[in-house]
Amino acid sequence: MKRLILSLCLALPLPVMAAESWGLPDEKPATFDAKVVDMVCQLTGDCPARCGAGKRQLGLLTSAGKLILVSKNADPFAGASTDLAPYCGQKITADGLFTSNQGVTLFALQRLRPMGGEWRDATGFSQSWARDNHQKADAASEWYLHDARIKALIGQQGKLGLGAGVTQ
Repeated sequence: MKRLILSLCLALPLPVMAAESWGLPDEKPATFDAKVVDMVCQLTGDCPARCGAGKRQLGLLTSAGKLILVSKNADPFAGASTDLAPYCGQKITADGLFTSNQGVTLFALQRLRPMGGEWRDATGFSQSWARDNHQKADAASEWYLHDARIKALIGQQGKLGLGAGVTQ
């Protein structure tokens, strides 16, 4: 009997990726196929080579023509473009969470899989930030606390951006 159960378990197909809940407003897990596109190109027709060579916000275009704005970790300053850039113009399978805030719908990318490839976590921003800033990977989880550019701005403008002397 144990052999039969083991055989049945091994014969079942592996489940598709399932996004992890992050407790975001109105979150809905989703896994879908889409083409990686340059958002400015899609909206204006201004289409530089290679999706802007890392200087543009990237998004996803479904086969139904739906344009999807992609974020990463619900952090507007740590986008998913680093993860999507290698697949500019290519179709991928995306796994993550749809969420909305005041009428704006975003897709929080957690994992992706190029067609015919393996699943990979969408952690490109953290890895590239750590490398570019000569920091350890664990510092990248709160990169904004360790970024020299941000520290310089806080030194000039204060934590609230209202001047160095303003604390509240």
